[in-house]
Amino acid sequence: MDLPSPPGLFDRFVTLRDDLSQAIVGQAALVERLLIALLADGHLLVEGAPGLAKTTAIRALASRLHADFARVQFTPDLLPADLTGTEVWRPQEARFEFQAGPIFHPLLLADEINRAPAKVQSALLEAMGERQVTVGRHTYPLPALFLVMATQNPIEQEGTFPLPEAQLDRFLMHVKIGYPEAAAEAEILRLARDRAREQMQSVHAAVERMPLDDVFQARAQVLDLHLAPALERYLIELVLASRDASRYDAALARRIAWGASPRGSIALERCARARAWLSGRDYVTPDDIRAIAPDVLRHRVLPSYEATAEGWDGDRLVKALLDAVPLP
Repeated sequence: MDLPSPPGLFDRFVTLRDDLSQAIVGQAALVERLLIALLADGHLLVEGAPGLAKTTAIRALASRLHADFARVQFTPDLLPADLTGTEVWRPQEARFEFQAGPIFHPLLLADEINRAPAKVQSALLEAMGERQVTVGRHTYPLPALFLVMATQNPIEQEGTFPLPEAQLDRFLMHVKIGYPEAAAEAEILRLARDRAREQMQSVHAAVERMPLDDVFQARAQVLDLHLAPALERYLIELVLASRDASRYDAALARRIAWGASPRGSIALERCARARAWLSGRDYVTPDDIRAIAPDVLRHRVLPSYEATAEGWDGDRLVKALLDAVPLP
């Protein structure tokens, strides 16, 4: 069924997805999840080895929206004020003046978030949840469009500060990306050569940027998509089973130490709706829920000590839940 959208709105998002896919070769899942986060008004935690186009992805998105982009490299000596900003004393005017930090950009890349101490992580995650920053006695609202893409490096874990489970819950999705295949790698080489030539010739092609009003209109349409009552019950049952799977599998229940919170239900519904909208439908299907469930739930369903000893992780637990809970 065709989407009842303003003329060209869905087409503009299709063009945006195609443009991003050309700029971010071999990472189709990352492109889709980034657009889903944009439509669902949430934040992404992306885990992958260095050099897999994580920075390129959000930079490319910013270049195609009327939105500014900032990148913060998280390090052990980073301070909360380096992220949020601070008040500076102006002696000539005998007053403090707030200088905003990079967190006030609509699109923010928090690179290697697990390398910063807990205070910095908390400052970012509070802003993600409350959409505001408090410095001194004043509270400053963040932009209407505010999307954080945080990254984690799965290697070199010495000297890192893993995110607590309660803070992981702030992220709409936890996306894992891997290396591209041979054909994609060849395309990456070609693209890198073309970019190098452009830089040497100082030629920069103008990219048409999408107005932010289009993003907000699309978000409204995502919320209006039809979700059948039976599918809503299925979605809720998946989350409830993560908290108590004993009705389906007693062994699985013992392997889950902690299930998804209501944030998980909200995130799963919003992401399933966004995926359906990006597919050109005005209704959600079971495939939308099942396709997005691993990214939404892998960081919210925590294995028990027994499960960890047996080699189970969040991905395997979510797969077991999808196998256990029957489709409507």
